[in-house]
Formats: sequence, C-alpha cells, structure tokens
Amino acid sequence: MKFILGKKQHMMQCFLDDGRAVPTTVIEAGPLVVTQIKSPDIDGYVAVQVAYEEQKESRATKAHLGHVKKSQTEEDKTGAYKHLREFKDIEEMAAGDRITVSAFKKGDMVTVTGISKGKGFQGVVKRHGFHGGPRSHGQKHSEREHGSIGGGLRNKVPKGMRMPGRMGSDRITVKNLEIIGVDVENNQLLIKGAIPGRRGTLVEIIG
Repeated sequence: MKFILGKKQHMMQCFLDDGRAVPTTVIEAGPLVVTQIKSPDIDGYVAVQVAYEEQKESRATKAHLGHVKKSQTEEDKTGAYKHLREFKDIEEMAAGDRITVSAFKKGDMVTVTGISKGKGFQGVVKRHGFHGGPRSHGQKHSEREHGSIGGGLRNKVPKGMRMPGRMGSDRITVKNLEIIGVDVENNQLLIKGAIPGRRGTLVEIIG
C-alpha cells in the first residue's frame, strides 16, 4: 500500500494528453520519516508511524524529541516534527526510512482524507438546504426560518432534528481520485478534482 502526508496548496487547470482540461489540486507531499513500527507483540496491532513537516525543537515537548530521536539520521535538520500519523497493516518498513512522492506515479488512483473548511454557526437554509417559509398571509420575516420543530403529542424535540448549528470542520474522505502528475524535485502531487479543506490543510493520501 502506498501512502503519504501532504498539505493542500492551490487548484489549477491541467491539460491531458487528449487535449481535455481538468481541474487539478496541487499537494505538497512529504518527505515522511518512519519513526516507529507497531508490532502485535508489543502494541497489539501492526502499523507504521510516520512524521511530517520539521519544526523548531523549542516548539516540541521533551517526550516528542526523545521519541523521534530513535529514528533520526544525519539528513534531519531538526529533531522535531509537527505531525505524527499512523497507517495500519503495513510491515515492510523500518524506523528511519524515507517516504517521498516518488512512490506514486501518473495514473494512480488514490483516496484523500482531510478536514473540510469551517463555516461557523449556520442556519438551516445553508446547512441543510431548507427553502425557508413563504412571505405571504401576514408573514414578514420567515424567509430563512426552519418552521415547527415539535408538534403533535410530543413534549420534546426528537433526536436528529435538523436545526441551525456548527457547519464544516468535518473529516472528509474522497475516493478514486486520479494522479495527473508527480513532481519529485518540488515534492508535489497533482491530483484531478477537488480535495476538502483550505490551503495548508493536512491531507492523507493512500493509494
């Protein structure tokens, strides 16, 4: 299984070999450092822990520095990373290994997971697609109201009632996205279609 972490950069337009123009998302992906191998004997499951995006040592805890120091090599500029993630059911790696965009190639189909844009507290029209109330028969200010939430013999609001509330900032997974191009020198992946999140959002890419 192929996998990598990256940050969403921007969207642009790419032309395929047959002349079609397709929307493309640019992802700055990797390089990753394998920091730990989870085993059934010690941890109870099989997984690979990887670190992404170096940062100043002063911004990390001593526990983090001691943990990643075990897999540190001369290539590492610092001993601290912003992100640690695990990918399960992977055994063919060792601590200290590097993962780059060279693991992917043009035409690969991948699954991308990220956190969607946060939209704050929204009403039912934007959050659930309600059409609002009619402005007739004496109603003045009900264009974007949700209407009745009770009714009948109930004495409470039923669970699951669609109402105003926080919208966005959800973990979204998009499957079957095609890789249009791989830029090894700049650590970039060009993925066909849209990817959840704002610019700079951390995304997981699994092939």
